[in-house]
Amino acid sequence: MKHRVDQFELLWKNAPSFRKKQFLEALFSETFLDFQSVSVFPKEKRESLAENIPWMMWKKKYIFSAKAKDTYKALLVSPDDGVSIETVLMKNARGHWTVCVSSQVGCAMKCSFCATGTMGFSRNLFCDEIVDQYRFWKLFLREKSIEGEITNIVYMGMGEPLANYEEVRSSLQMFLEYAEIGLTRITVSTVGMLPALNRLLEDPLWPSVRLAVSLHSADEKTRKNLMPTSYDGFLEDLFMWAKKYFLLYPERRRHLTFEYVVLGGVNDTKEHAEKLALFAQRLGKVRINLIPWNATGGHFHSSVNVEAFQSYIKKQGIVVTIRRAMGADISGACGQLVVDKKS
Repeated sequence: MKHRVDQFELLWKNAPSFRKKQFLEALFSETFLDFQSVSVFPKEKRESLAENIPWMMWKKKYIFSAKAKDTYKALLVSPDDGVSIETVLMKNARGHWTVCVSSQVGCAMKCSFCATGTMGFSRNLFCDEIVDQYRFWKLFLREKSIEGEITNIVYMGMGEPLANYEEVRSSLQMFLEYAEIGLTRITVSTVGMLPALNRLLEDPLWPSVRLAVSLHSADEKTRKNLMPTSYDGFLEDLFMWAKKYFLLYPERRRHLTFEYVVLGGVNDTKEHAEKLALFAQRLGKVRINLIPWNATGGHFHSSVNVEAFQSYIKKQGIVVTIRRAMGADISGACGQLVVDKKS
């Protein structure tokens, strides 16, 4: 599969640079619905583009709506090879919308509390396939006359974004240039792939969007049991990486987010809270986002200690929030995205 820009350049050889910019601007514009309507191009070029380049990389199979109408989940299918993904649209605290994009078909990380890992890994998504999840939801809001703009994008859907480094980076660059969404409104979540995290520190092409590390325990043994990608010494390696990150971004407002799914009887004890608080205190500019467990099958259950856990962390002088549960009634909440092979 070629990228749309590559296809454009093959079809329109030696095109002036402004034509490429017009091509990309058209994809993000609300004025156009297909290449035939992109009036800034000559008629014959519009016909050639429409015939050879897909306007949208996905076909809609289903859209699920939460009862509260504050969350929507879409099952999208690639006409190219038939693979399916899920992507989510959520109303945020400001009354606007956040798009949760997937970066892979399935996931190879196999975190034990996450449904996506049960799919295994099929392939990475191309930049256009990531970007078109945002474009899909933008069109959805317009077609349904739903109020509010898309103001945030989170890479927290299916897959590990940093395992698809180049395509994720390209999609970030495209969002920032054409979607009018700023650096602080985009968050990339990762299980903590340290080779990739080290790479982005030295990569001038990696945009300085917000990063969220799925920590889930500051106890080495517990984390290894929950996340097969963890290893002895991971927490100290993460600590050293974070110090480099803060040196690169010394701004007072720049912080790291640690995501922490609270699992009853697994990582929600006083001892776990103490270890998490200590780890966060050592780093300083850290925020912790506690995530109540969303049912994904298996032997886990939700914790009754989430608020007490938060209270203890907060008393240690650490900014800690509890993520608002959204979309659980359509299996669109954190950790619930999974596509049955029969879908």
